[in-house]
Amino acid sequence: MAEGAQATLLDIDHGTYPYVTSSNTIASAACVGLGVSPKLIDKIYGVTKAYCTRVGNGIFPTEITGSLADELREKGGEFGSNTKRPRRVGWLDLPALKYAVMLNGVTDLVLTKADILNGMSEVPICTAYETDGETRTLAAPTCVDNAPKPIWKFLDGWNCPLGKIDQRAQIPKELKLFISFLEEELNIPIKYLSTGPQREELIILGN
Repeated sequence: MAEGAQATLLDIDHGTYPYVTSSNTIASAACVGLGVSPKLIDKIYGVTKAYCTRVGNGIFPTEITGSLADELREKGGEFGSNTKRPRRVGWLDLPALKYAVMLNGVTDLVLTKADILNGMSEVPICTAYETDGETRTLAAPTCVDNAPKPIWKFLDGWNCPLGKIDQRAQIPKELKLFISFLEEELNIPIKYLSTGPQREELIILGN
């Protein structure tokens, strides 16, 4: 098993250059770094939050500002692991997530931090971008000065402390619909749902 430490859009070749890290962060880089044949890889798990975060500069079409951003940042502990630098927060960006799924060849998803969105009346999801009069459903990593305009879909929020549940049947129906919507849009299953920050706070959703 190999684990990547940084996000796809930080990849030096395929990310939002120049706001990237100094290495390749996509799944195939693990094969190069470890000297393992791609033929031996049978599962690629993508890990995504139920919302987006970013550190530092760069385009962020779904960014949230103001008191709501502060609330989510505090609630989600969105500060750099080492530097404690505040992360920018935003709503889930499907065009960017689709790009990451495609680039990595993701076979299954792990959804984290849905518990941070608990108690919201509705949860916005960016389903596409509008740019130069055109609609795009897949992000391009090209860094531009003006971020594209998000096209939104609003789903009902959930109001259930997820840390208290440990079975799929206990997941609130609104979150189930959120998960089903993502699976349909991305055309891959969400295999695991994180219900809190602890290792054991995890629900298996599929086989």
